[in-house]
Parts: sequence; C-alpha cells; structure tokens
Amino acid sequence: MRRVPLDETFEDWDGLLALILSAFASMHGRIDPPSSALSLTPQSLRQKAMAERAVALAEGDRLLGCIFCKPEPPDGLYIGKLAVTPEAQGKGIGRALLRVAEEEAALRGFSWLRLETRIELEENHRAFARWGFERSRDGTHPGFARPTYVEMRKEL
Repeated sequence: MRRVPLDETFEDWDGLLALILSAFASMHGRIDPPSSALSLTPQSLRQKAMAERAVALAEGDRLLGCIFCKPEPPDGLYIGKLAVTPEAQGKGIGRALLRVAEEEAALRGFSWLRLETRIELEENHRAFARWGFERSRDGTHPGFARPTYVEMRKEL
C-alpha cells in the first residue's frame, strides 16, 4: 500500500470522487440531511485538496481510501471526508489514514484531532471510539430541530 499525496501532481480526481461516493453510498436513505459528498465534483475535490492536507492510499493504481485534514488553530486538526472503498473496509485502511492525520498534527505541534459523523451512523461512533476518539458534543445542521451529527475528538 502506498501513500498518494492529493496535490498538484495528482490527476485522477474522477477516481477520487468515485471512491468517496462508493464509500458514502451506504449512508443514502439512512442520514438526513443527505451527505455533502453528493455535491462534490472533481473540480471541487481538487480545490479542497489544494486548501487542505489530503492523502489517498492506493494499491497499484487502485485508490482504496482518502482523508482530508484542515488545521483548526490554535492547536487542532479537523478530519473530513475520511473514506474507504467498501471492498477495502475492515482491512486497516481507515486506521492507516488516521495515522496520516496524527502525523500531520504532530508536524504542526497540534494536540488534538476532531471529526464529525452522522448521528444515525452508530457503527462509526463505535469505530472511532476504538481508535481513541471521544464524543465531545452533538451538533445540528441548519434547518433541523434535532441533532444530526456527533463531534468526536482525540487528544494526542
């Protein structure tokens, strides 16, 4: 497995979008509001990757997973669009991507990681808890009267 920087040298934005959409497909019909992944385009992904630290993991030419990390000054890193293709799930790819985030945070001298996962996706809550994240608060998307996501943090 090799790390692929999602930077100006990366070219397969269509493949990256397909990876994210396949990873998030199981959420359709389970979460409300629908995932913001549905509004991504190859161009918006490229712009996001240029503004953040983004890495994919690949086996040969096949993308298996990706992670986007955005600094939250003064001392945190937000993890977004952590995605693993369905056929690669359960094989340590997600954990390897979280190590990328931990390394990035360490390089910047940050002391915590933060992510959000939908309230309905209890299996994600459990997985992130196994990886050292703790539920820090519930949040609500605009226009909703009930909590729609869970924020989780990991102290480093």
